[in-house]
Amino acid sequence: MSIDALSSPQIKTAVDYCGSVPVEHLDYGYIEKCKDVKYLEKILRQLRSGKEGMFPHLIRFCESHLETLEPRSPALRKETPVVTAASLSTDEWGQVNDELKTWQNEIRNIDTSLKQWSLFGDFVKENVPRVRLSNSTIPLTKNTVTKEKGNPSKRPLPRDFQEWDKFDVEKECAEIDETVAKNDPPAYIDIEVPKVKTKEDASLLTQQEKQILAYHEKDKGNEAFRAKDYEEAVVYYSRSLSVLPTVAAYGNRAQAEIKLQHWNNALTDCQSALKLEPCNVKALLRRATVLFHKGNFQMAAEDLRMVLKKEPQNPTATQLLSETEKNLRESHLEEKSKRKVILIQEEDEEDDKKKAEQTACPVEPIQLVGGEDSEAAPIERGDMGNSQKKSHSRGDGGPHSKFNNSHNGHGKGKGGSSDKYKVTQESKEKLTNGTGKRGSTASPQDERNNTKGTSEGGGNTESTVNLNAPCGALPPHLSRLKNEGNLLFKKGQFADALEKYSLAIQGYTDSGIDSVEDLCILYSNRAACYLKDGNSQDCIQDCTRALELQPFSLKPLLRRAMAYESLERYRKAYVDYKTVLQIDISVQAAHDSVNRITRLLIEQDGPEWREKLPNIPMVPLSAQQHRREEPPSTEVLQARAEKAARDAERKGEIRFAGLKQEGNDFVKKSKYQDALGKYTECLKLKPEECAIYTNRALCYLKLEKFIEAKQDCDAALKLDPVNKKAFYRRALANKGLKNYLACSSDLQEVLQLDPNVQEAEKELEEVTLLLRQSLANATPSKHRKSIPITEDDDDEETTTIPNSDSSCKEDDISINLHPTNSCEFGQALNAARCHRNTMACAELLANTSSEMLPKFMSTQLDGDTISFIMQALDTHLLEKDPNLVYQHLNQLHTANRFSVALMLQEKDGRHQMTQLFERLFAVECTEFTKNDVQNLANKYI
Repeated sequence: MSIDALSSPQIKTAVDYCGSVPVEHLDYGYIEKCKDVKYLEKILRQLRSGKEGMFPHLIRFCESHLETLEPRSPALRKETPVVTAASLSTDEWGQVNDELKTWQNEIRNIDTSLKQWSLFGDFVKENVPRVRLSNSTIPLTKNTVTKEKGNPSKRPLPRDFQEWDKFDVEKECAEIDETVAKNDPPAYIDIEVPKVKTKEDASLLTQQEKQILAYHEKDKGNEAFRAKDYEEAVVYYSRSLSVLPTVAAYGNRAQAEIKLQHWNNALTDCQSALKLEPCNVKALLRRATVLFHKGNFQMAAEDLRMVLKKEPQNPTATQLLSETEKNLRESHLEEKSKRKVILIQEEDEEDDKKKAEQTACPVEPIQLVGGEDSEAAPIERGDMGNSQKKSHSRGDGGPHSKFNNSHNGHGKGKGGSSDKYKVTQESKEKLTNGTGKRGSTASPQDERNNTKGTSEGGGNTESTVNLNAPCGALPPHLSRLKNEGNLLFKKGQFADALEKYSLAIQGYTDSGIDSVEDLCILYSNRAACYLKDGNSQDCIQDCTRALELQPFSLKPLLRRAMAYESLERYRKAYVDYKTVLQIDISVQAAHDSVNRITRLLIEQDGPEWREKLPNIPMVPLSAQQHRREEPPSTEVLQARAEKAARDAERKGEIRFAGLKQEGNDFVKKSKYQDALGKYTECLKLKPEECAIYTNRALCYLKLEKFIEAKQDCDAALKLDPVNKKAFYRRALANKGLKNYLACSSDLQEVLQLDPNVQEAEKELEEVTLLLRQSLANATPSKHRKSIPITEDDDDEETTTIPNSDSSCKEDDISINLHPTNSCEFGQALNAARCHRNTMACAELLANTSSEMLPKFMSTQLDGDTISFIMQALDTHLLEKDPNLVYQHLNQLHTANRFSVALMLQEKDGRHQMTQLFERLFAVECTEFTKNDVQNLANKYI
């Protein structure tokens, strides 16, 4: 350390050169005052490392200060970067590149000339062995060097200067070259380089030894890959996989195949890696790369989205996805622009007769792959129209033979003829009416199946198909896309159906749903669309995806087999058809295709055709449908029932959540009637969900249906007795029904549960004011003394009714049972009430018409009178004539001052009234319904 640094007041402690630099020293002031060169170099290295962050200005300041103290400091030295094409201009790099190519060509020419030159004498008769795996083998002959003729002692005399002047150097050189070319045979170039075996015999090794050997072979492949020798890398990766298949080896070999542009091999390796590890990011990214270069942008985009879901910051996947989506949009535009419309016009009968005598001119089939013929086995359209169809190959009336027939005019295949494509009157009418869709080749039976549910005038099938029907565990919007795709497929609009299925698959990937069965069905359906449109390669890709999700699924296997057969890949088609027959032996189309392909393979490969087939997978017994006839055990049935219950519960939860969310959205948009329907469907799924009752009560309140709102609040309080929302909304319903006393009670309950609810406080103040006003407007009835009246007039019928409960002195009372005015009715009613004679009151009410009851009661109405009448109706009249009881109650509440009298009724009277309506509700009567009783009870209780 220098003397200045030790004497500096800023550095009071000894500097530690071995430890790390404190953060306090990474400062402009400290660096400016520090004079220790060695410590400054350490600070500079710390700043350049970026451990504490990147500070470009501070680094430059430290470098300038260090340069003033020690200009020759090693820390100031900067390495000169290697010159690359980016660091040179275009002209300079072009010059360097041309010089390198010139030098390379010269070296190659020299090497070729050296290989062709005879280097050995005639001391051996055999070819010289290779030196270090050289490509050249030089055959040696006996007469490699010609012997000198004559006496070797005689030598030619030297020429004089005049002869040298006449000597033609070029001529002599040409003669020498001719002599060499005639005498020396050309070098034999052996183009066969000794190859490294791609397979390693590891049958006698243990599992640990296999792992070690596979790891070493993979490392050799990595070294070759880094050296850009991709073919050698593929060889060593293959050796590693032959010892022990691993995800890393498959992925690395796929990358090497991508470098060599062997797209099919790379795709196979990626799929093998994904079978071992379904969510491997590298395998997905490399498969997306292969699909991108093969032009399958849709599936490439799906793989890239899965990669970005795992690694959102992956730059390679992000860039490739943007390019893929751009190409996908361009391809969609090109596809729309390339669509053709075939117009078939009717001609006169004379022209038809002339053309019938000549060679029939067939119409070129639009669909080249997967179409139905008259030979196809009849099937139902419900399974996407491909599960039992008979696929055709070349020469069997398949797509290729049809295409050839369309050009030859009269040529016929083994199983098809040109008559199949004659334009009939029926097809003309279909095209004219707009029913002939592009790519549709459905048979007449399928046409009849498709037209079910449509009107004769070309009605739309959407009117009979529920597009919102649930599909498995898919959300409502994805279920609608799938249903629309199914409907379009049945109509023959395969391109539009393909678009719907693609949107559903993309939505499935974005939403993060975990339902393998639904995704497998979507891929299988889209594969059917590809097959119908003649895109066999994409059909194979989608079927493979579906089989990765659900192995040994019947429909994807059958469709992939048909696609393989249309591409004339008969071996793979044969394997898939045999696998289908292992799953279900009753598929006749698979039997026919196996027989047909067997004949083709025998002609193509000879008697040993079976040895060239790929391995046919063994289908487990659980996947074999024709072996499922045995009744399952109790444990299996119980497991299935539990699984079905779990699935149903899960689907119900998904549907319930979707309906609830839709209802909430409708409420936010003030569409209360629509929200009401959604909440009602929710209660069908979960009738004990308290929140749904309160939400539906809110909708009823907004629609001013206060009775229904109160019922929903009552149901919610039965489930949750302390639900303050239910109390508050029932209070609003009671306010709408002008039952201010019950409204006040509910609002007090809300404030007792949560005193901070300001809305409840405001409502309580308003309801209290309304209650006081109603009480002030009402005139309370004065207590009248009950006086028994006995009339002796012979014209009036009087009845003496014994009363055991009477508190008066008289043993019997006389009541006029046929009053003609309100005064007589009041006297009779007071006489019965004075003696608490409910039987007399019941007789009086039975002889009084319901229409006159409000008029008679207008001056007698109070709380005690209502309670007494309710007791008489309940005790004596309900069992005899329930209809009369209902009519009296229906008219009684229309009397004057009824609301005030009802408000002043005591607790026992309310209990008696409630009991009466409960018994009336339980009575079966044709004159009124239970709903009528409920609505009437809401006006009393």
